[in-house]
Amino acid sequence: MTNDGNAILREIQVQHPAAKSMIEIARTQDEEVGDGTTSVIILAGEMLSVAEQFLEEEMHPTVIISAYRQALEDIIEILRDNISVAVDVSDREQMLKIIRSCVGTKFIKKWSDLACQIALDATSTVAMEDNGHREIDIKRYAKVEKIPGGTMEDSKVLRGVMLNKDVTHPKMKRKIKNPRIILLDCSLEYKKGESQTNIEISKETDFAKILELEEQYIQQICEDVIRVKPDLIFTEKGVSDLAQHFLVKAGITAIRRVRKSDNNRIARAVGATVVNRTDELKEDDVGTQCGLFEIQNIGDEYFTFLTECQNPKACTILLRGASKDILAEVERNLQDAMNVARNVMVDPRLVPGGGAGEMALAQALNEKAKLITGVSQWPYRAVSRALEIVPRTLIQNCGANTIRTITALRVNSN
Repeated sequence: MTNDGNAILREIQVQHPAAKSMIEIARTQDEEVGDGTTSVIILAGEMLSVAEQFLEEEMHPTVIISAYRQALEDIIEILRDNISVAVDVSDREQMLKIIRSCVGTKFIKKWSDLACQIALDATSTVAMEDNGHREIDIKRYAKVEKIPGGTMEDSKVLRGVMLNKDVTHPKMKRKIKNPRIILLDCSLEYKKGESQTNIEISKETDFAKILELEEQYIQQICEDVIRVKPDLIFTEKGVSDLAQHFLVKAGITAIRRVRKSDNNRIARAVGATVVNRTDELKEDDVGTQCGLFEIQNIGDEYFTFLTECQNPKACTILLRGASKDILAEVERNLQDAMNVARNVMVDPRLVPGGGAGEMALAQALNEKAKLITGVSQWPYRAVSRALEIVPRTLIQNCGANTIRTITALRVNSN
């Protein structure tokens, strides 16, 4: 259940090479821009359609392509200099308006105010400035967690991270205010051999000695951890029963087998560093920017919440909804909305929608085509015809008279 061009085309199995390219176009659009997957297919289809006539007249493909390339450069220039207007990224109301125009044609239109707030908050959270370079990595640092149940109105952006995990030991604390957090990329259990290992024991006492060495090793790594006085440990690997015992005695909560991507998000949210060896732990590696750690039971599962972070650079979007299908569609729509917010933040310019921009471009290209000499002016002019497909499709969709309206638009564009 979706009207996302890319989500639909992804499911289609085709053999025709040109059709495969079209599906690739939608996928690229989705990855690079995040929205407009259907428009890009319509526009690409029309570009091919207007080129057919030149191929029948035996015009060489390179001539058509070079005219198309020239038109593309001119389009970008006209859009940047004449048609687009600058956007003030710090003006929240203006940003919400832009995102609302993206959400308006989608399933979450009914909750558009909430969706726009969520998309803008999440994108603003993960935005980072580094040496004048702006990085907004939504894919890695704005994770969408879908929990069936509840209503759409319960969805929100957490100022922090949420994981589908519970504590490893029942006696560990499930709620800590201002916790000191350590992130590990190593296991808190005895190292097992990579391949099968055989040990021959000749004396009875040797077996006890081997067990004792294992205990000492685990005690040592736990002491390394306890030394920096954390309240909370996240590890990507396992935590043995003995290590849990030592940690419970020290009043430390441990959560094991956290995904690497989740660990990286926690690091950005709480200001901690992921450490690979316990003996290298330093005070700087401890994350102290989290305001509240708690474990909540939602439905029949336990979820770990790290919230109230000061200036987090990663966030989790908690989505609630009636069924998995609805949640999947809402997630797709939100991804589009977040990508729109990201695009505006990276290049803060806005062009008019509803086919107005395309109509103005078609008109401008028509004028420019008169200055081009030689055969290439015809494919160049064809691009301006192809651009009219966007307003034409919109007119068809709302049931108006296509020819009459397009003619009126052409007159107005002049």
